[in-house]
Amino acid sequence: MSGAVTPRFDELIHEPNRLRICGLLAASSPLEFSVIRDTLEISDAACSKHLKVLADNGYVELEKRPGILNRHKVTLVHMLPAGDHAFAAHMAALRAIAEGRPLR
Repeated sequence: MSGAVTPRFDELIHEPNRLRICGLLAASSPLEFSVIRDTLEISDAACSKHLKVLADNGYVELEKRPGILNRHKVTLVHMLPAGDHAFAAHMAALRAIAEGRPLR
């Protein structure tokens, strides 16, 4: 995301695992569910729970695709524009806090 972003602290994103998920997706979207789960070293259930919260708030989209030889479905996680914006604004807020600047 380019240009100036207005800092906005986002309680939904700030939860540690969701913050890490958004960071991963900001760097490389889409990602497979298994990559996110394994990178965060959390269970399927915990990963699903955090992704559901992000999806329910319009930050990510989950896409089911057939796996190799149709053996297992693969879930791809895409960061949506609202998620990109919210994550950039949250990171700007964290930078402002770290630098002692007001969030306005």
